[in-house]
Amino acid sequence: MRHVKRSTCSAVAAVMAGSGLFGAAAAQAADVRMDGVWRTDGYGTILRIAGSTVETYDTTAVSCIRDTLSDDDGEVSTFTPGPGPSRARWHIDANLGDRTLIRLPALPAACEHATPATPVETFDVFWRTFAENYPFFAQRGIDWQQVYDTYRPQVTATTTNAQLRDILAAMIRPLHDAHVGLRGDGVSIYEQRPGTPSPSPDFDAQALALIQQADLPKTPASTLRTWCQGHVAYADLPGHIGYLRISEFARYTDADTYAANAAAFTTALDAVFTADRTAGPHRLQGLILDLRVNGGGDDPLGLILASRLTDRPFFAYAKQTRDDPTHPNRFTPPQPFLAHPSTTPHYTGPLAILTSGATFSAAETTTQALLNRTPRPTLIGENSQGVFSDILTRRLPNGWVFGLPNEEYLTPSGSTYDIAGIPPDIRVPTLTPEQFTEGRDPAFRAALRALGR
Repeated sequence: MRHVKRSTCSAVAAVMAGSGLFGAAAAQAADVRMDGVWRTDGYGTILRIAGSTVETYDTTAVSCIRDTLSDDDGEVSTFTPGPGPSRARWHIDANLGDRTLIRLPALPAACEHATPATPVETFDVFWRTFAENYPFFAQRGIDWQQVYDTYRPQVTATTTNAQLRDILAAMIRPLHDAHVGLRGDGVSIYEQRPGTPSPSPDFDAQALALIQQADLPKTPASTLRTWCQGHVAYADLPGHIGYLRISEFARYTDADTYAANAAAFTTALDAVFTADRTAGPHRLQGLILDLRVNGGGDDPLGLILASRLTDRPFFAYAKQTRDDPTHPNRFTPPQPFLAHPSTTPHYTGPLAILTSGATFSAAETTTQALLNRTPRPTLIGENSQGVFSDILTRRLPNGWVFGLPNEEYLTPSGSTYDIAGIPPDIRVPTLTPEQFTEGRDPAFRAALRALGR
């Protein structure tokens, strides 16, 4: 299945709506060397490939469920045989990195028949999926076996849907993980880090109104110009300072495929990073990148942005996936990712990045990558949300859909910013109710000061 990377609101919404992979991608598997059955290293996925037909199955130690979520979103997926006849690589354009495929002799017997959709089996698949894939129980102080011991006795053959949904919700709410979500019978459930705002459309509109009122001078040059269905905005400020606001790394086009979004984003960045702004006599002396209300999206778009902010390659992060169902501390070998300078005009001067608790997911991986840029940016505002992994989407036997993280994004030292989020260099309360009421934006002012203005 596709690993979705969206905001907590939009990420969980995408999970709940379902996410596909093979609608446009199946033809990529036509290499006869790929025919057969394969298991991913991590992710709990089994693929059965025959020519251009690809079937995927989501597995745990107690289940194998046909992945009906992965049929029609138009994302491009490619399969590369080798090394050797028993290994292959699987790449999804909307995600970073490749997944290792290991050949199996046949489809497991459990995949040949439907998993019963009883309350007990549904509970067991839900609990087991987290037990085998979730990396953060220890960091979050959760004893998942104790969760099982507490809630499993409450589920019987006569448990109603509403009762079961309440039980599953009670199991995941204490995680306070914005990349964990459940949708059952039309009800969506997720929790984010306590005390942080959600990057909802209403909060985004409120923040934008404050920026236009409190921060942007009333001149034609300082009027925000927008692209990507309003998710990307730019204005020139006095003193040759640029202001770039990105409220999502997704939904830039009606198609909302990675290819379409990347093309739209490239067009927007071409309009922002012109030759005059990057090398001409009026070139920028500083840039504010505002990610304070950003619901996330696709990580490769963040690296496209990073390519416009450097003239030399730099390490962005490494990505690893939990791959041992019985050992939460065992992961796939880390895959490193670099930001490479664009061949088009790019900005290399001082950079200030605004973040808040409403900075989610791909906005966080983008910030994490840019921390390794030279010159290093100054981070201003508050800790980001603390959710970096793509979302592993699954369907339960009774048809409900849920999602969870199973990856870590590593710094050069091998640590992560999960849970606590990325801390700012200059801590400033940002986008608070009082600031909205009073028309003040002190984080923006701090960014100007950090840029010498």
